[in-house]
Amino acid sequence: MDNPNKALTSPGLEAVYDSLARAIEPAGTDKTEQFLVKLALLNANLLGHPKRFQQYLQAALQDM
Repeated sequence: MDNPNKALTSPGLEAVYDSLARAIEPAGTDKTEQFLVKLALLNANLLGHPKRFQQYLQAALQDM
């Protein structure tokens, strides 16, 4: 299993961004929010640390 604490490189982040952008399209604009919540829950479950997930939520809200 990959190290869950290892940060992605710039090319890795770009690949994730591209994958996410491609996955949102078939979900449709009316289901984008539901898709992103489901994805967040799946990743939170994989992360297994509710407090760390809260930190990530706060980081994502910065500069919005």
